[in-house]
Amino acid sequence: MSPTIQIWSGREVRALREAKRMSIRAFAAHLGVSERMVSKWEAAGSGIHPRPVNQAALDSSLATSSSDEHVRFAGLVAPAAPDGDAHAAPGGPQPLAGGHHQVRHPIDGKLMTLVDAGVFLCGPHDDPVYLPGFYIDIFPTTNADYARFVAATGHRRPGHWNQDSGPPGQLSDHPVVFVTWHDAAAYAEWAAKALPTDRQWEKAARGVRGDVYPWGNQLTPAKCNVRESGPGTTTPVDRYHSGVSPYGVYDMCGNTWEWLGTLSQPSRHELKGSAFTSPFIRATPSTFNDASVAMLDDDTGFRCVTPAETLRALLKMTG
Repeated sequence: MSPTIQIWSGREVRALREAKRMSIRAFAAHLGVSERMVSKWEAAGSGIHPRPVNQAALDSSLATSSSDEHVRFAGLVAPAAPDGDAHAAPGGPQPLAGGHHQVRHPIDGKLMTLVDAGVFLCGPHDDPVYLPGFYIDIFPTTNADYARFVAATGHRRPGHWNQDSGPPGQLSDHPVVFVTWHDAAAYAEWAAKALPTDRQWEKAARGVRGDVYPWGNQLTPAKCNVRESGPGTTTPVDRYHSGVSPYGVYDMCGNTWEWLGTLSQPSRHELKGSAFTSPFIRATPSTFNDASVAMLDDDTGFRCVTPAETLRALLKMTG
């Protein structure tokens, strides 16, 4: 499903033109308008809205764009925010203005975003890899999410929780930690999801173009919770707006390492993402890390994925 824009402004016009890598002349011809009109829209930015007939032309152009153009467009229209200290609106942000298709999972209620099927550049050597479409949790699994799972299943609580009342209230929107791989897998099974493979996680973090970090190629520790820039502990999962990935996924660098479904060797699984305890040099999504399935620590959590077809079928059954 392609991104949609409710009301176009000059800002989104420019983002679409740049995503399609067209000159003003070529883009004007593509829309059937004058070059002067496109220049006027872009100069005015968010302060101008094209007429309805031109809104329709822009809708059509976006709908027929390629998946790579959709990814670039979504990244270009992501809202700006101060590095490291902006907070989302209550109930969870919509990271992209009319961006990728987002749904709430009917079992655990978490917001998920679609990562379209297609080729992306993977690993330290940017090898081209094809993946089918899948949905991924926009935010890591929080203490509040995990508390619902514990209440529903009777699964063991993380050792640092109050054993009567659950996680401390001020940490409800922080990622759950002190969970083993088996704990993470149990949550995923309860939610009818799975832990991401290393390739799924990396595509959701880097996009399709081989960017080093979710936000691009800039060495910017302030865009994530790592040793050099963070407070030395976990932070709310919606804090680092300017560090979101091209799909609008948060905390793909820093905050906590995340368990993956990929087995590295017997009884060991891969981890990705780095953590508040990690130096920034470890934050690149292509970096390899793994641990024993029995490991649990204050800097390790997880998030989940599900195949696109599986989630659509589940939504149809429950909707």
